[in-house]
Amino acid sequence: MSQLIPLRALLDDSGLPRKEPAALSQQSTGEPAEPRHGDVMPLGHTVTITANEMDEIFARLQPHFPPYLRKVEPSPYGVGLRFEFAPFTGREEAPARPQSFWDDPQLTFVPQSEDAREHRLRRCAGQILDDLYDEARDQWKDAAYVADLKQVVADAPDRWKTYEREAKALESAYAYLRTPDAAREWPAALSRLVDAQDRTRDAAAAFDERALDIAMVHRKHLYADLGHDAALARAGYPEAKDWHIASAEDYGSGYFSQYDTGVPLTERVRRLIEQQDNHITKVGRLSGTATV
Repeated sequence: MSQLIPLRALLDDSGLPRKEPAALSQQSTGEPAEPRHGDVMPLGHTVTITANEMDEIFARLQPHFPPYLRKVEPSPYGVGLRFEFAPFTGREEAPARPQSFWDDPQLTFVPQSEDAREHRLRRCAGQILDDLYDEARDQWKDAAYVADLKQVVADAPDRWKTYEREAKALESAYAYLRTPDAAREWPAALSRLVDAQDRTRDAAAAFDERALDIAMVHRKHLYADLGHDAALARAGYPEAKDWHIASAEDYGSGYFSQYDTGVPLTERVRRLIEQQDNHITKVGRLSGTATV
């Protein structure tokens, strides 16, 4: 956010800025209000605004506040304002400074050389509105991110559970080959392993279909404040932190370095199966055991 202005006694009982300026008499003279002790409000290093002038600024801004603004209050850090908004669905238009602001004769730009006080007030008004809409836009971007995830996740949880079940079965089938019992039924044990490999590969491919959709949403909302896991959790899927989702660029690329760790799930399974097959082939070669 840009530089902020401390706020003192600018809110009415509803939590929104007062609709009327507290010191209208200051407008007739064109002179800045005389600062009272504790009421001078610095803007950066060069501009100061009194509490009365701030009331006037908020009176001018009132018609340009968005309908979703619920509350304005002093920042807990003692400098600036904090804005509270009604929850965004993410399906609204992106918050932006309204055209009415640019058309308002009380807020259009006035050169400092022409009227120093009006220049200062209008500069501050523009900054406050920018801060408001910047914060609203940040919250809206998070809501849009979550809304898009809700639309694409679909049956990803079930597909992931299927993959986990098949991967566990594959692990068990491979581990069984190391037991003495496997030697007595070696061809059958290998056949069960191959079946488990196929089922795991299919389950990984099915999950990757959903993972790609999710990855595309992650890429679309690259500049949202929410991280991937946090966005999925807010969409209703806290368990997604355990899902394997590669970057959108990796799906369908067809080329992966042997050192890549963020590869699609199908590629991870392919590498695992390759390791298993190579191991079994080596064992068969060294032991003279026929393999199928």
